[in-house]
Amino acid sequence: MAKILFLIVIIIYGNSVYGSKSIAEALKDGSFRGQLRLFYIDRNYNGHTNYHKSAFASGGYLNYKTGFFQGMCSGISFYSTNNFGIRSDNLPGEVLDPTLFGEGLSSYTIVGEAYLKYKYENMMLKIGRQKINTPMLREHDIRMIPNFYEAYLFISNDIKDITFTFAHITKFAAGTFANAYLGGISAATGGYSYINSDMGTFSNIGEYAVGIKTNGITFIGIKYLDFKNLQLQIWDYYVHNILNAIYLQGDYSFFVGSIKLNASTQYIKENNIGNALEEAKSLGNIEFDKINSYYLAMKLAMKYKNISGCVAFSFTGANNNNVEGSSIINMWGSTLGFTNGMVAHHEFYSDTKSWKVGVAYNLKSFGINGNISFYHCNFDLGEDNPYVNGVGWTAKESGFDIKYYPSVIKNIQFRFRGNFPRDFKYYSDMANLSWDEYRFIINYNF
Repeated sequence: MAKILFLIVIIIYGNSVYGSKSIAEALKDGSFRGQLRLFYIDRNYNGHTNYHKSAFASGGYLNYKTGFFQGMCSGISFYSTNNFGIRSDNLPGEVLDPTLFGEGLSSYTIVGEAYLKYKYENMMLKIGRQKINTPMLREHDIRMIPNFYEAYLFISNDIKDITFTFAHITKFAAGTFANAYLGGISAATGGYSYINSDMGTFSNIGEYAVGIKTNGITFIGIKYLDFKNLQLQIWDYYVHNILNAIYLQGDYSFFVGSIKLNASTQYIKENNIGNALEEAKSLGNIEFDKINSYYLAMKLAMKYKNISGCVAFSFTGANNNNVEGSSIINMWGSTLGFTNGMVAHHEFYSDTKSWKVGVAYNLKSFGINGNISFYHCNFDLGEDNPYVNGVGWTAKESGFDIKYYPSVIKNIQFRFRGNFPRDFKYYSDMANLSWDEYRFIINYNF
């Protein structure tokens, strides 16, 4: 990373490389942008445990990007979350929710982006710290600070209707949502470290995930965007010495009268590679050393005027001799499944059948610049699931999401969200884990 920052300094200040006039023009064309974020979260448990946690944080990010010179530019972004000394005794909850903060419930600031970018016609090369958003590696910006990657990213749209992506990732910095987990299979299927590694620091891919140093993640993606209303995409994620994941998705859109329909299929296949898992298991870091898993999902979405909705179904394979390795493992940024909830990602546990329904309404017909959505998820976990192995039960989650953009204040969003999982986790000797959670978020972009 020091080398990358050094290159950025050269671009901005090194007139011996590009000449002072060119650098001056690049700086003149540079721009700042950012976001201010206020976030309040409140979760009240019931059932297995009965305590109340909440938290308030403020922060956001500030980005500076130079103008382009000979196709090149550079950028840097600072992301921050701050508690300003507001502890649990100042809030309704008994304890602080950790998902808005860094290690030890601390405020922190991170240089999340520091990159060089080169564009030529329909091709782009980006090197350094950056955000990446693909089906199985993504920023997952659902709390205060998202995930970041140190990577070499190449994207080409040189062939009509085709987007080609190739990247190699060397390091991963988990965002504040990583604090929702304490490691284990729940974290490993939800996008974060099995061994509960520190978040907010750029770490080697293997060391972060299972405690074994590896050579990163190399992935390739091809999206074919227009074939008679059919869109196809295929991604191959090669996590060196750990696993290989194939992701396939197809989306077919059509009309029935004035109703637009979209039928989609999602498929993931994973297998272990190399010996990092065996080494990590021998050290007691993880419980599995083999991966052989698959996930299949189907979704039908509709849109008519201001209303939209969807229904989706999914299932995962099962192996009672390897319940964790039969789950969909992703420890570097969370997979977006068709049947996931706002919180629950049970659909990626082995031996699980899931379904989801959702409906959304755009409020512009009422003269309101905003939208509201509701959803319900149902997860039927079989006895070969890894979360509570040997027991089958049904977990459920319902929720809502309201977004409002007032016309009197430009570039501001008010967001109110809620989720209400029931029987999230099974306990044989007491009531299952459930809770009611509300989030209030203000985002101001500038």
